[in-house]
Amino acid sequence: MTISTNYISNYANEFIKVVLDYSPKLISAIVILIIGIYSIRIIRNVVKKIMIKREFEPTLSKFLADILIWVLRVLLFITFISKLGVETSSFVAILGAGGLAVGLSLQGSLSNFAGGMLIIMFKPFKVGDTIQAQGVMGTVSEIQIFVTKLITGNNQTIFVPNGALSNGNITNFSVAGTRRADLIFSVAYDADLKKVKVIILSILENNPKVLKSPAPTVVVTDLTDSAVKLAIRPWATNDDYGMVCSETLENCKIQLYNEGIDIQPFLKETSK
Repeated sequence: MTISTNYISNYANEFIKVVLDYSPKLISAIVILIIGIYSIRIIRNVVKKIMIKREFEPTLSKFLADILIWVLRVLLFITFISKLGVETSSFVAILGAGGLAVGLSLQGSLSNFAGGMLIIMFKPFKVGDTIQAQGVMGTVSEIQIFVTKLITGNNQTIFVPNGALSNGNITNFSVAGTRRADLIFSVAYDADLKKVKVIILSILENNPKVLKSPAPTVVVTDLTDSAVKLAIRPWATNDDYGMVCSETLENCKIQLYNEGIDIQPFLKETSK
């Protein structure tokens, strides 16, 4: 089989013509791509410096910076292929349809994403705070986009979805820096209430972990069929709260027993 010399020559000339005609588009597209990549890097560094200077939340800063970078990368890609002569309208339509399909299939994740944004923006709590929400209590270890990571008192890790977390009640024990304990003690009716109050207040005043201001209080809260209920309310810092509760209960039990005051136990009503 012989190949015509004229055919090869015509094919070569056509190929060279196409390359020469297409070269300006290719070169300009490559130039735009290189400039765009370096520009995105510069913009990312500038945005990070501005956020650090404005003291943005670290989680929010990283998230916003990542979104901005990906948006710029998508725009750069569309500009690049458009410069090469590729029709972008169909590409954008396919991208939109794909985004809609992904969004419908990830409704729960999008809810958690929106919840994470609300938490990061409005800051009902921050890393290091002790919170109670969705039936769990722990210290916030990390606020991610979809979940919040809590560390419980017994060192268990709990991941709470941000969607449920942002739509529910949140108790933040760290905002004020101090907490009041509400401890209940029951004593017999024949006990001298004034003496009981003096003993308990003395215990609280001698405990260095109990704050002097606000001052601790001891008040009668209820008169049951079998006992007088007293509410013991000492104030403590968040770090000392647990020890104050434990030490107060222990010391009150010991001191009242030594003074001959009967501590009325909780009586369950028995069925007849």
